[in-house]
Amino acid sequence: MMMHMPGLLIADEDLLTRKRMADLFINAGYQVTVTNSAAGVLYGILKKTAQVVLLSTRFDELLATELIPILKQCNRHLTIILVASELPLSLIRKARSEGIFYHALKPNRPGDEEELRQAVKCAFEKLAQNPAAEWLQ
Repeated sequence: MMMHMPGLLIADEDLLTRKRMADLFINAGYQVTVTNSAAGVLYGILKKTAQVVLLSTRFDELLATELIPILKQCNRHLTIILVASELPLSLIRKARSEGIFYHALKPNRPGDEEELRQAVKCAFEKLAQNPAAEWLQ
């Protein structure tokens, strides 16, 4: 039985951030998709090409905290890592209550990526341990 490679979706409106994160995770061997829109995020999740999402704080005038419950309805096994630099504590709390896996700081300089790299690695390890995860079917 051949398992398809688990996918990582990088969702950020900023081109430079998307490219930097995509390069980092492609080089680490992940199957990476990037998008700069809420529609792109939904498409990746509905098509089951993404199991882990790196989500920035805002898309198309939607806050991540508004998008997270919708994404979780599409796939309850989805692992969401919120990537944000300066976020009010109230928004971080709301995102956590909506079921994010982790909140990582946005890597702004080379060398800042280690936290994000570890969070993604842990997210995929957690998914691999969940036999009910839809992407294993």
